[in-house]
Amino acid sequence: MSVENARHTVGTDAPAGTRRRTLVQRWPAALGLGVAVVPLMTGLADRDTLAIGVTAAALCYLAAAALGRPWVAWASIVGVPLVVVAGELVGLPRWATLGLTGLALVAVGLRSGTRRPTLAQAGALAGFGALAVIALNLDPGVGLVVAGLTLAGHGVWDVIHYHRDEVVPRSLAEACLVLDVALGLGCIALAVTR
Repeated sequence: MSVENARHTVGTDAPAGTRRRTLVQRWPAALGLGVAVVPLMTGLADRDTLAIGVTAAALCYLAAAALGRPWVAWASIVGVPLVVVAGELVGLPRWATLGLTGLALVAVGLRSGTRRPTLAQAGALAGFGALAVIALNLDPGVGLVVAGLTLAGHGVWDVIHYHRDEVVPRSLAEACLVLDVALGLGCIALAVTR
């Protein structure tokens, strides 16, 4: 069998080096999938985790918009949980900390001249956050489905930002898309099969 026939046999015409480069370029998707699998496989995937997760994701987008720096979205993945922990240490509930942080970012964005993207991201935070709070106030099984749908719905927001290549880096939008959809749909499947 010739090398050319062997390539067709394995289902690709691309040389091995090209396939490796393509896989390396998809690191954000692999990261997102890896992060989604952990809570699904460890039993940590519940409506509380999803509700906080989708709100934190929207807050990361708002931080990047308000500060006019796309890389801030990546930094916010570490920063948002630290802010939540700091809030809890001083006695603030998570939701109050997330809300106050969102308001502070809106104020910064309006003062810094990033009004349009800041207001769009603030609206997204309000919408996703409201759906997350609704999910927490429903029966646990139904709430998990609503939280899963909300997180998977954030994937649409990720696609928009990926294609427009604005507000957040494409790599973050790609990672977030895979994470949101995989974890959201995985949790819906868990809720339906319980």
